[in-house]
Amino acid sequence: MSASSTTRRIAATALAAGAIVSATALPAVAAHDDDRHRQQPKVEISRVQADSPGRDNRSNRSLNAEWVEITNNSRRAVNLDGWTLRDNDGNRYRFRDVRLAGRSTIRIHTGEGRDSRTDLYQDRRNYVWDNDRDKATLRDDHGRTIDTKSWGNHHHDHHRDHRRG
Repeated sequence: MSASSTTRRIAATALAAGAIVSATALPAVAAHDDDRHRQQPKVEISRVQADSPGRDNRSNRSLNAEWVEITNNSRRAVNLDGWTLRDNDGNRYRFRDVRLAGRSTIRIHTGEGRDSRTDLYQDRRNYVWDNDRDKATLRDDHGRTIDTKSWGNHHHDHHRDHRRG
């Protein structure tokens, strides 16, 4: 056997071994990427405006400037019928006959208004979300927590309670 044919055989063996290693490594990488994709929430609380701009005078305009946004990151529409949005004090808003289109966001206002594809209204006459600290919890129609968003200091402050309402 010549030196060149031995070199070719060694090179072919090394290439074949490399191909086998690459082939076995690919599914692991694909599975890892798949897991990361699965961990991204389909529906999430994307933004909260708990402190209505301006004076807290309980006007409908001020109440509606307090809101929570829910975003559907998937391509498919999600039926939110029976889902709830709740604060730390137990104030609850229940979604009725709401479909959230794929890749879209809906804003849930505290005050009164006319529901649309992009805005829903809780029809309340008092503020829901605490300015300094609170937690919004989104649950599905089976009561499973889908997402939460907290803000502020969650240690109980005995000296000052900034709760409005």
